[in-house]
Amino acid sequence: MKKREIGVVTSDKMQKSRRVEVQRLYKHPKYGKRLRSITVCHVHDEENVTREGDVVEIVECRPRSRLKRWELLRIVQRGNGVAPADLADEAEAAGKTDATETGS
Repeated sequence: MKKREIGVVTSDKMQKSRRVEVQRLYKHPKYGKRLRSITVCHVHDEENVTREGDVVEIVECRPRSRLKRWELLRIVQRGNGVAPADLADEAEAAGKTDATETGS
């Protein structure tokens, strides 16, 4: 049985490859505190359909390269499609328009 995981695409800069972070919540064996851990998986995406921020389901596969051991199964939920750099540009543009309006 092949393992299946659900994670978030954190990088889509490579061709046919994606970096997916899978979060895991577990209890500390001695102290009982709940801890969060992130596992990074490099995923094969044949058609380059996923984008940064998408929630995807991945499945284990044969080694495709030095790092890639997972394949894209399906997109669970689309991300917002706005990169953090785009938000900074929008905020900067909004700040410039406010400054010009108040200065006039």
